[in-house]
Amino acid sequence: MIASIQTRISIPWPGAAARMVATAFRALEALLRAPSVLYLAALAAMLLRPPDIEFHEVDRVAFVLSLLTVAILVITGCRKLSFERVTWPMLGLFSLAIASVAGQPFDPQTWSLLAAKFIVPFAMFHMAGVVFTENKHFRQFELFGLIVLAYLCFTAIAFLVGARQLIFPRFILDESLGYHADRARGPFLQAVANGVSLNLLGILALHAFLRKRIRGVSAAMLLVSLPLAILATMTRAVWLSFAISMGYLIFRSHNRQLRLIAVAVAIAGAMGLLITLSFDDQRRTLSDRLQESGPLEFRRAVYTGGWQMFLEKPLTGWGVNQMPAELARHVSGYRHKELYPHNTYLEILVEHGVLGLALYLWLMWEFWGLRRAPIPLSEPTSFLDQHFHQMWPVLMAVYCVNASLVVMNYQFVNGIVFTMAGMLAAQRRRATGLAGCRSRPLLSPREVTQ
Repeated sequence: MIASIQTRISIPWPGAAARMVATAFRALEALLRAPSVLYLAALAAMLLRPPDIEFHEVDRVAFVLSLLTVAILVITGCRKLSFERVTWPMLGLFSLAIASVAGQPFDPQTWSLLAAKFIVPFAMFHMAGVVFTENKHFRQFELFGLIVLAYLCFTAIAFLVGARQLIFPRFILDESLGYHADRARGPFLQAVANGVSLNLLGILALHAFLRKRIRGVSAAMLLVSLPLAILATMTRAVWLSFAISMGYLIFRSHNRQLRLIAVAVAIAGAMGLLITLSFDDQRRTLSDRLQESGPLEFRRAVYTGGWQMFLEKPLTGWGVNQMPAELARHVSGYRHKELYPHNTYLEILVEHGVLGLALYLWLMWEFWGLRRAPIPLSEPTSFLDQHFHQMWPVLMAVYCVNASLVVMNYQFVNGIVFTMAGMLAAQRRRATGLAGCRSRPLLSPREVTQ
């Protein structure tokens, strides 16, 4: 149960000042009572961050508010913050990143990348264990994931059929922002990031269908639209990742019902592909994407250039956000001021050296090991049930495989994965009796004016 300090606050100011303070405390109490809602609002802000308006740090504001709320809960003893073995590689990567940035002139873009790759996901991993502690919190997270999946599917299919007037926010259609303006890239402004999110949330939807959290027409529409949305990304890596994840669930899952659900999704995807191929323009687009060799040649060139950069500084690395400009000087044949590696592991190796890559692989290994976390006796049918533990390796495989094809600088993608990992780690603590929570009543706003 959420609690706050049992303290009566006496305010000497009369009238309006006391009412203002009382209102502030009511707002604080609301946040303390529903930290999961604020946490999910921060995730939504990361998803829909608007780059075309002046106040574009709304996601940062929401994240800081959520962080402060969690800090108050921990400081007042309402919730317990625990550190895991996985905390050590996180601290190691964070230290390497801070050390590399400390010696550079201040650059907002560098600090933004540092936050997206390290600060925000590492904080959300530990915050998730504090925020999501009860079944109602898990249900909120699950509902949030289903709503986001429905939105991403709707946006992708609207793009596929040319109904661009239905796409929101409008900055998704701005060709001067991001990449892949000719594909269903969603609010991420990058088709691969959109595909990774669709794949991850799609697996969560299969889990929700298995648990009968969604059913009927809405469930059928969501699961049928998923493969169409994946197809709309027009990205071969996304197609392959989705096909492998569905194939694994069909042939390797021990749950017969889950296998049948995955088969139904695969059939829906095959039918959607056949319908799409019946249109000449879509058939030409798909054929061009399958035959296009330019991206493969580009990746080969940047991988070679990145490896040369690593050989020059194998131990210390080049530092955060130093790779794009340097990589352009190490790659010939492309007239760009900046080039990107399109590979998370290569970027970490080049920017932070061998030690950085070792810490990142350690981090992923610890995440992978969460599939063996015990389930408390009181949570056999919760969101983090046995079926979720069986799906966790598939979720991690989707994330890790796509990390070899794109740099995971996307806060929402990292936030979803690190949040689920934090929830699993907290569940392991509850199962082993290491987590605790003291119940004390919340501070009443009425006491403020007394």
